Amino acid sequence: MMRVSSQSFGTMASGVASTGIPAESAADCRTEVLQLLRDRGHPGSAAEAPRVRELLQRLEHLQPANLAADSDRLTGVWELRWSSGRQPYLTVAPWLENLQLLDPRQGRAMNLLRLAGPVAPLAGIAVQARISVEGLQRVGVRFVRGGWLGPRIGDRRLQLLREVNQSFPAWLDITVLDDDLRVCRGNAGTLFALVRRPELRLEDFFGEQPGPAEAAAD
Repeated sequence: MMRVSSQSFGTMASGVASTGIPAESAADCRTEVLQLLRDRGHPGSAAEAPRVRELLQRLEHLQPANLAADSDRLTGVWELRWSSGRQPYLTVAPWLENLQLLDPRQGRAMNLLRLAGPVAPLAGIAVQARISVEGLQRVGVRFVRGGWLGPRIGDRRLQLLREVNQSFPAWLDITVLDDDLRVCRGNAGTLFALVRRPELRLEDFFGEQPGPAEAAAD
């Protein structure tokens, strides 16, 4: 059995804390934070971290997510570009892609850690999950399997995955969501910022994964 941490997707029971950040418009905050996050060389640096955190917290108040209206915006491939956590699997680096794939209509998701560049499609470490939208900002998560995800050969992808032992309830709080940016909250207040990777397709990663009906029979 494979064990995973609740930080893999993030969990949090409480709301967003108040902040004393100077007033800025949502558009200004969003433009600046996206510029910082898309700079592959600097978003995780100690110098930029305080400003990134300020902008994200401000956006949580100015542009709060509403999954009742915008759940379809979750769908797609996202890349983690900043996190307040220090766990190895939350690493942001120019040579690494830390991807999260969400497909709420099919009730499926995947975290994928792989090298950046031409070798990216060859292999990665993956954790697959079942997901469900459970409120205005909450997505429930049930981890199902994890392991090695290899290259695609023809219509199939090589993989070596084992069942995951999830001994805790898991969920993901989406606090900001638009076409390019997703901000999430994790347990103990961990903050995540992801940007959409529109050039990457869900189908290239999931392949012939089972839908919710099949998952219920697992």
